[in-house]
Amino acid sequence: MEPAIRAQGLRKTYPLSAKQRKLERTDQRHKTAVENLSFEVVKGEIYGLLGPNGAGKTTTLRMLAALIKPDSGDAWINGASIVSDPMGVRKTIGFLTSELKLEEVFSADYLFDFFSELHHIEPAKRDARKKSLFARFGIEAFAQTKVADLSTGMKQKVSLAVSVAHDPSVIIFDEPTNGLDVLTAKTVTDFLLELKGEGKTILLSTHIFSLVEKVCDRAGVIIGGRMVANGTLDELTGDRSLEDAFFDMYRMTVGDAS
Repeated sequence: MEPAIRAQGLRKTYPLSAKQRKLERTDQRHKTAVENLSFEVVKGEIYGLLGPNGAGKTTTLRMLAALIKPDSGDAWINGASIVSDPMGVRKTIGFLTSELKLEEVFSADYLFDFFSELHHIEPAKRDARKKSLFARFGIEAFAQTKVADLSTGMKQKVSLAVSVAHDPSVIIFDEPTNGLDVLTAKTVTDFLLELKGEGKTILLSTHIFSLVEKVCDRAGVIIGGRMVANGTLDELTGDRSLEDAFFDMYRMTVGDAS
């Protein structure tokens, strides 16, 4: 099948300050966050990037969302290059990350309208989609409440609704269930499966094994900024659990995890 997302040889480094070099006990002046990363996500599937904190997952997704440029390599989303056509990429995707906070002085209703306008959504279509998404996530009663006054779970639900306000065909989620209570996490998980049922292509990052097992068709394991395994869950695990398979990969890559 034709890939909706194709990453080829992505590399990203960051400069290290003197304080950071001291903390990390290194003389290196740059840290490599992502190194020669290549993978594909076919249309209509959920693909997970699984790895520990600091593995390079968020950096990878930020490059794919055309928020930061790779040092080398490129990626194409629905044919648009993150290097040469970043605006084309941003038009076709929905992107949600815990690092991007909603402005707390605004209401859910205002923010949904604001982001819809950025994507030139007609008012009638915007209002119909807002009604549907707000009902789906139970936001109606809080639509006029400032984000600052919402619970953590409700903030995540508003973020989800806003991120797909323009009905994107490709959706990129960075740690979509991280820090959520079990009820809100289930709401998010169910929504991911609903989006897949609508034919959407979803790329998510996580360090939670159960999320990958519940929703992902395929996954890639990232350790130290490199892809160390890639395939269906059966291909990744064999006769082991995903957790056991992951720690075997970890030990082979960086040594004993203990």
